Amino acid sequence: MLPESFIKSLAGLPGFDRQSFEQVHEIQDQVTSVRINSAKPFNVHEHAFLKNAQQIPWCTEGRYLNARPVFAADPLWHAGAYYVQEASSMFIQHILNHIVTSPTEKVVLDLCAAPGGKSTLLANYFRKGLVVANETIKSRNAILVENITKWGSDHVIVTQNDPAHFKALPQFFDLMLIDAPCSGSGLFRKDPDAIKEWSEESVKHCSTRQERIIEDSLVALKEAGYLIYATCSYSFEEDEKIMDHICSMGGMQNVPIPIPSDWQIIETESPEHKAKGYRFYPDKIKGEGFFVAVFQKISENNTGYYSADFSWNDISKKEMGVLSGHFELPLNYTFILHQQMIIAIDRLFEIQVKALLKNLYIKKIGLAIGEIKGNDLIPSHALAVSDWAVIPYESISVDLATALSYLRRSDLVIPGKKGWNVLSYMGIRLGWAKLLPNRLNNYYPNEWRLLKY
Repeated sequence: MLPESFIKSLAGLPGFDRQSFEQVHEIQDQVTSVRINSAKPFNVHEHAFLKNAQQIPWCTEGRYLNARPVFAADPLWHAGAYYVQEASSMFIQHILNHIVTSPTEKVVLDLCAAPGGKSTLLANYFRKGLVVANETIKSRNAILVENITKWGSDHVIVTQNDPAHFKALPQFFDLMLIDAPCSGSGLFRKDPDAIKEWSEESVKHCSTRQERIIEDSLVALKEAGYLIYATCSYSFEEDEKIMDHICSMGGMQNVPIPIPSDWQIIETESPEHKAKGYRFYPDKIKGEGFFVAVFQKISENNTGYYSADFSWNDISKKEMGVLSGHFELPLNYTFILHQQMIIAIDRLFEIQVKALLKNLYIKKIGLAIGEIKGNDLIPSHALAVSDWAVIPYESISVDLATALSYLRRSDLVIPGKKGWNVLSYMGIRLGWAKLLPNRLNNYYPNEWRLLKY
């Protein structure tokens, strides 16, 4: 049951209908949605639960599922072919379609990124850009690294920093997404335990924290750059009040987003600056509670510049010879040696990557290719699940049962060419295996192995 103090706090807010709002929270059925990874194409019409899925109106790759399947029993989920994401939050793609019509060569930040849903959406939209996915909390950063690795993009950098650390990068980002930590009332349907933790005091605490996060990081946004602010809260203090706070900071202008009326997304307005924001109510749309607003930095008084004074170790000619001897390397990449691992970095963003390495704590950078031992390339798992079209060694297609056994790191016997092979299911790569004369060595990461199903 929803707290009465919570219900009263929403009275009078645009789009709030107490009766229908309470009724939808009494329904046990939950909406399940996924977003397909457009960089890893597969035949959706042959997939067990995606073939009959309904498209989400505001997201091209988003799909509503008819029922919630056991995702852990699907190899494509492990391989980053799609991401299980709440439908309302996929509205970010609709916003991007309107404010960034040319996504090439953009540098963008997801400031509060874990577990990675919005970061993977940004990775697909800014395919020829650079995406920084930041998460302050160490435990949450680990799952962010895992999800970004599985998604397969080579242009996403994962950092673990406090928002204030981004002051070292003035006018660095073309776009910043701040999906701020909040009181979580928009997720009450999918997480009833969150109801017990909600309080008016928590809302006030979150509102203060959200203001600090924005104040600490906004210097990193370029002039003419965009800020997308979002929460999964219904509270005025975390939504409309924050819109007014952003507008009062100076140099920031609200950007309205056109929305078809049949989507039933509610437009709201902040009391002081009349900024437009958008509320998602589960009794009106097929999804959970969400709030989002967009702003543009129209002027910038800070004339500072970030430091890119950082040196890395390019791989040697011999190492490059070994690497290129195993497969055709894509053009326009720099290959560096980082912690014994060869990393591929797009040359277009060398200065920006060096600035990030100079000023922030990096958890994942570029695409890990592997290690060279003698004349052999020991490939990384990241390379296997990357969205690169060409990778070294042979590929072996396996059926569902074999794929699940591989993900469990079970003992397998698979016919194929001796040596390194990448296993794939429905055309999507799962990971490496090394075929020996009398056995198969399974190189799926032990920490990610499938424990059930």
